[in-house]
Amino acid sequence: MKYCNKCVTPETAETNIFGKDGTCSVCKQIDVKSEINWKNRSKDLDKIIQIHKDKYEYDCIVPFSGGKDSTFALWYLVKEKKLRPLVVRFDHNFLRRTINENTEKTLGKLGVDFINFKPDFEIVKKMMFESLFRRGDFCWHCHVGITAFPINTAIKRNIPLLFYGEPSAEYSSFYTYDEIEELNVEKFNRSVNLGINAEDMLEMLKERYPKENFNKNIIEPYIFPTQREIFKNNIKAIYLGNYIPWDVREQVKIIKSELGWKGDEVEGIPKNYDYEKIECMMQGVRDYIKYLKRGFGRTSHLTSIDIRNKRMKREEAEELVNIYDGKKPKSLDLFLEILNLSEDEFYKIIKTHVVSPFKMPDINTLKSNISNKIPHDYEDWLKKFK
Repeated sequence: MKYCNKCVTPETAETNIFGKDGTCSVCKQIDVKSEINWKNRSKDLDKIIQIHKDKYEYDCIVPFSGGKDSTFALWYLVKEKKLRPLVVRFDHNFLRRTINENTEKTLGKLGVDFINFKPDFEIVKKMMFESLFRRGDFCWHCHVGITAFPINTAIKRNIPLLFYGEPSAEYSSFYTYDEIEELNVEKFNRSVNLGINAEDMLEMLKERYPKENFNKNIIEPYIFPTQREIFKNNIKAIYLGNYIPWDVREQVKIIKSELGWKGDEVEGIPKNYDYEKIECMMQGVRDYIKYLKRGFGRTSHLTSIDIRNKRMKREEAEELVNIYDGKKPKSLDLFLEILNLSEDEFYKIIKTHVVSPFKMPDINTLKSNISNKIPHDYEDWLKKFK
């Protein structure tokens, strides 16, 4: 399997393209980032804000998880741009204790209004299995929910401006830094919904569970608006990282200092990345599946970011990847219990989604390659689901 000659990303990474020089497309995008005229981008942001500020019930909507990116975006828009946002969260059912504590502190210190939507977990479990079985990714309900619910809220409440945090060019090659990325139907279908829209999911559930009385109400939070609806309602859903330089480590310092935001440990990554993906109990499983399918995990992703930002040598990154990537997380036990799957059935499903040229190790090897670390709040997870 080929790897980028600059970072530690392999050829199996989604959207990544390797140039003739052996460098991946994301590394090249980050090089372009330094050449962008950020003063002009900042002026463009101010123009957008001027059009919308004080014109509606709220100046904008901030889709919010409580993680590092949405927390920084919210802080920046309130404190630096003096906006009055409506904060909207799609609760995927797996939020951890620390993220909920962070959210309470952030909302209180910034003095913002907050809407939280949490879908029926029995339906969520069925969607998780369906997307795992069909796409090797159990997070369809989360990908689609956190994208569709805020924009539908924007339409219903006539708040046309939405701010997301990091642009996808920071981590993937769906879009580049030369492009001003906006959330629309094309982007949703291209990089969010795994090729399954809400109506598709409804029919899949009806087929798998014929005795259940499913109707369209169960998929309403996941229905993304049409492009015509987006145009008609003047929706402008943009990414703050297209208008200001995005530097995760510096931004984490700000939210820790200004908001008392705390990091947390996440399965499968080094402790110094205590800011990354701390929202979800099942993050370790998600990253483990990525390794099983593509041959690299979250530590490869994070150390590659540090290499691109000249904060780490490639050799150091390789050492960390060898230590952390590919270890079976403790959370897999709970995940399998929630979906009523055996470990063998799980590996059998994932094997059908492996991306060539990577070859998934044999099941016995996988079962023996276990992480010996149990998350500090794992008992909370057990209490919630048992």
